[in-house]
Amino acid sequence: MASSSSPVIEAAAPPWEKLPPEITAAILQKLGAVEILMTAVKVCPTWWRVSKEYPSIWRCIDMQDRLSMYEDIDTMCRRAVDLSQGQLIEFKINGFGTDDLILYISQRSNQLKSLQLVNCCSISFSSVVEAITNFPLLEELHIQQLDCRISVNGIETIGISCPLLKSLSLCDREKYSISFNNLGLYNASMIECDKIAEAIAVNMPRLCQLHLIGNKLTDVGLKAILCGCPNLVSLDLRGCFNVFECADVEQLCLARIKDLKLPHDSMDGYDFGSDDSYDYDYDYDYDCECDDDGYYLRSD
Repeated sequence: MASSSSPVIEAAAPPWEKLPPEITAAILQKLGAVEILMTAVKVCPTWWRVSKEYPSIWRCIDMQDRLSMYEDIDTMCRRAVDLSQGQLIEFKINGFGTDDLILYISQRSNQLKSLQLVNCCSISFSSVVEAITNFPLLEELHIQQLDCRISVNGIETIGISCPLLKSLSLCDREKYSISFNNLGLYNASMIECDKIAEAIAVNMPRLCQLHLIGNKLTDVGLKAILCGCPNLVSLDLRGCFNVFECADVEQLCLARIKDLKLPHDSMDGYDFGSDDSYDYDYDYDYDCECDDDGYYLRSD
């Protein structure tokens, strides 16, 4: 008696695996680096392959806020930089990072146009300056609360290395105290801030936007900036309580600067370092291991 057998029916591939790779790449690019590495590449081998073959997906790496809880966030960040294959143009991190990381990026990303470092307490300004010498196309630099104080020499080096720089933020929301001592004298901290302002004026003439939140510069430094940066249209002086001792300086700012934030203005709308601006909530432990193409991901 002949035995009967049922035909084997192969499972159809999910519809997302049938998409042209360039369409898949466009979809992944909208997700962002974190969601791709934490979730999307685990959906199917096709998505992981596309994420490795299309460096345009990784041109903008945004790893801000609430990510420092992951032990391997540094590894994840380096992997994203590697996948960009030198095409990285925008890089943002908040709450993590080291000198080694910023230098790692600089050695692989000479096309970078925008750099934002917020609450990166383990990154020194000197390492940022060293890294930036490899970013000749940089147009935007936003720094808030690094490991050490900003230096005049560092500002000069940045200006020389980045002739296209148009937007600069040097902000410290933790230092809002007025800088006069009990005798009302012009103290060393204010002198240093004025020298930094003068370095900005001399070395960054193309600036259109400048944020100096919490800075201790005086009218001396502010005048230098107004004279040296003729294209300036946006100036944020919130927390800069030593300026406008002379009424003519304030009037000059009001007349010339289209978007002007005054020392006592509200911090509402402050863009950098907000604790509730980003809400990543992943349950995965990120792990990165080698395969024949370089890496694969694993979640435990």
